[in-house]
Amino acid sequence: MDVTFYGAAGEVTGSMHLLDTGTDRILFDCGMFQGRRKESKEKNKTFPIDRGKITNMVLSHAHIDHSGRIPMLTSKDFSGRVVTTRPTADALDYMLMDSGHIQESDAQYLNYKSLRSFLYQLEQNNVKQSVTNKEKSTIKKLLKKNAYELNNQAIYKLQKQHDLDIVTPLYTMDEARQSLSFIDGYPFQYPITIGKDTTVKFYVAGHILGSAFSVITIKKEGKTFKILYTGDVGRFGKPILKDPTLVFDEEDRDIDLLITESTYGDREHEPVEDLGASLKKVLNDTFDRGGSVIIPSFAYGRTQELIYILHELYDKGEVPKHPIYVDSPLASNITKVFGEHPEVYDKETHETFLEKGKNPFYFDKIKFVQTVQESMRLTQDRTSSHVVISASGMCEAGRILHHLRYKIHDPKNTILLVGYMAQHTLGRRIQELGFENTQTGEKDNAPEIKILGKKYPLRAKVEKIGGFSAHADKHELERIITGSNLRVKKIGIVHGEESQSAAFAKILQQKGYETIIPKPGDKIPL
Repeated sequence: MDVTFYGAAGEVTGSMHLLDTGTDRILFDCGMFQGRRKESKEKNKTFPIDRGKITNMVLSHAHIDHSGRIPMLTSKDFSGRVVTTRPTADALDYMLMDSGHIQESDAQYLNYKSLRSFLYQLEQNNVKQSVTNKEKSTIKKLLKKNAYELNNQAIYKLQKQHDLDIVTPLYTMDEARQSLSFIDGYPFQYPITIGKDTTVKFYVAGHILGSAFSVITIKKEGKTFKILYTGDVGRFGKPILKDPTLVFDEEDRDIDLLITESTYGDREHEPVEDLGASLKKVLNDTFDRGGSVIIPSFAYGRTQELIYILHELYDKGEVPKHPIYVDSPLASNITKVFGEHPEVYDKETHETFLEKGKNPFYFDKIKFVQTVQESMRLTQDRTSSHVVISASGMCEAGRILHHLRYKIHDPKNTILLVGYMAQHTLGRRIQELGFENTQTGEKDNAPEIKILGKKYPLRAKVEKIGGFSAHADKHELERIITGSNLRVKKIGIVHGEESQSAAFAKILQQKGYETIIPKPGDKIPL
């Protein structure tokens, strides 16, 4: 009996681990790799496990780096079920469909760009001179139905005609829709059978709505074995959600193997109570300059937390009440899911909003942008101060890219980073170059950022509020192990850059715990 690690081992994204009980094979998470486009594509397109041999899957939460390859799991040979909590199951209705849409759209856009470049080159070779703007316009009209919509049928036909490589999506919206029929949602602290003499019970993890610690119990040859898989661990004292569980049922206290994340294994967050004050300062400073605040944000969890705190600031009159735009259809849909699950809210949320008859996520200054046309008009608004919250959180795709390319060059504006930026993402590059520029005080030689193939000077102010992170820091991660009522024998440390995992392992070793940092393909026996 052992656990094999296939993703988020020595890195942060692509969570996927496999428990082999000798009778059943249970998959923990099925996440998508995120980072450098080419490297991520290569990792994501290959499913590393024989899907026909997987009995069932346990899903910790709905973030795409934990759930994003479910449509690949269910598309071939898999005949089991995906077991998760009820809020997570509801959120996946939107998360996976949105992911399928992104996969299709990215492939279509890359095909458009590659064909357009080929036709430009073909035109140039024909006339032996540079392609004029008029000729470029003619080619674009051929490949587009209108300013916002590609003519995918014409693009595909021309690609086939000229024998060009065609980019295919990782999976389609239809495949994402089909995968939803495999997903079952269950309440917390309720044992669910997932294999022969094998059950899972979910406990609140506090990371995002519905996120869970999964306690797996295996009874074999008269013995009982228990694994606790944390998924992603939340913070203590954050608004909206209940804190991570510290008190486990008596029968779940003795853990043979704890598999824990370590995203911030060597870092400390700003205190939770400073979030409102920090956001207030950024908003007031930016509005005093006549600028706008652009916030790349995960659609699930981070966006709702921002809305909650902005609602409080606006109610108290602590910042000018400029419009707030949530420019992400996914975030709008996920906010509805939040509204449908008040049973997971903490006491403060009930007292501050629900008991006063208020919805935490809706007020008069907030607008949920739906159409592409609305979004494009908003990107080009350079005269009135406003706040834009848009996905994706690491600036790798989605509408945030267009807000950045229209606003990143203006020093009046602020790009506010409110979460972890993985290595090799655009968000990490903006963070590093923005802070470097602040330290050197360079104004004339602004660093350049490439967005959608074009370079833009980074003159906007870059700010970061670390306290918004939905991940526990090193003290909070340690608290789950040493401050709970668990008795843990062995710890596998995953979901962290090498330096973070190693630092957290050292902390635990000093407290007498046996720790292992697995690499992809490594096994930990029970």
